[in-house]
Amino acid sequence: MQKPLALVVDDEPDIRELLSLTLGRMDVDSVLAEDVAGAKTELGRRRFDICLTDMRLPDGDGLDLVDWMQTHAAGVPVAVITAHGNVETAVQALKLGAFDFISKPLDLGNLRNIIGNALKLGRKSGQDASRLLGHSPTMQKLREMIERVARSQAPIHISGESGTGKELVARLIHDSGPRKDGPFVPVNCGAIPTELMESEFFGHRKGAFTGAVHDKVGLVQSANTGTLFLDEIADLPLSMQVKLLRVIQEQTVRPVGAAREESVDVRILSATHKDLAGMVKAGEFREDLYYRINVIELHVPALRERGEDILELAEFILGKLGSSIDTLDEEARKAILAYPFPGNVRELENMLERAVTLSAGGRVTVGDLAMRPAGADKHSALSSPAGLGDQVEDVQRQAILKALEKTRYNKTAAAKLLGLTFRQLRYRIKKLGIE
Repeated sequence: MQKPLALVVDDEPDIRELLSLTLGRMDVDSVLAEDVAGAKTELGRRRFDICLTDMRLPDGDGLDLVDWMQTHAAGVPVAVITAHGNVETAVQALKLGAFDFISKPLDLGNLRNIIGNALKLGRKSGQDASRLLGHSPTMQKLREMIERVARSQAPIHISGESGTGKELVARLIHDSGPRKDGPFVPVNCGAIPTELMESEFFGHRKGAFTGAVHDKVGLVQSANTGTLFLDEIADLPLSMQVKLLRVIQEQTVRPVGAAREESVDVRILSATHKDLAGMVKAGEFREDLYYRINVIELHVPALRERGEDILELAEFILGKLGSSIDTLDEEARKAILAYPFPGNVRELENMLERAVTLSAGGRVTVGDLAMRPAGADKHSALSSPAGLGDQVEDVQRQAILKALEKTRYNKTAAAKLLGLTFRQLRYRIKKLGIE
């Protein structure tokens, strides 16, 4: 079997030799070039699996080579070697299409991780992005962007309203890239109490504080070799933003109570429905962190912007519910297309789940959908108004109890009576707290 082939571009013989030796120990052959012209010549001669290039070259700039490769050697992952602390250059390289960057002095462990990730990427494309349903132009563009950014190691920020599917996008980026065999660790930044945040993120050593009776691995370490997805990152307090910035810059963490830092190899994806740029201007979010996590931004469109995707999603959700009711009548279809869905896909899912439970016929009708009037409060719609939610749950609870009583608590028979699958009934029994 043919060995992978790397192109090393650096004008310093010692660096070229170090990189060549490191690659050789990883069973990777290498071709060496001293300048941009030499690199372009080699890239025109053969197919490489990875390119490692220095920033400063005798006849040009590593960034120029990265840019050139996006057109002339688009399938080759390229990592840029930058001077220590030169964050702006590294970010610019990532925006131009670089796979990753390596800071001098070279950390061989980090270098091996980057090479390994690039080789795993190989010549695969992000076909998993097809799991994101919809044929509207906005969704086609989003899938194309996911496929492109999945090949990179750049931090990605995913913006969009609540309920649009930002975590699904993050999972697709992870699953379509070279880290897909590593862990995907989603973290809701707004759900962790401030006083526990450092311990949850970075772990702690036994005895670090009262109650620390054993060592604990943090969320960042749990994502090692994979992806850390920071959902609702806008909710991070400023004190944690400083610590997160260090993790991104140095790829190290220090557990609470530990004497030394630990290296980690994680890709950072983040998301929020809030206006981060506005928070930066208001002094509520650190500008330096904003520019590090927002190297590339993906915007997930609101459901009301996706045209007939809504009907495709509705039919898919109905099928996923496992009910005998698996379609909408014509009036229900028209009503769904006209409804603004302030709660987006999450609201559509909740609406259809309610409709299936309440429906008396073989199809979902407009009446089953129980849509809010056009002037209803937007914020209450995001999570369903408490009063309406309670009423719906009461109706569901009574219907399930009645069916259970009628079938003498035979859940299989009760599910059939309600038009639900056994699994669906069991889920609702648990959700509604029915014993």
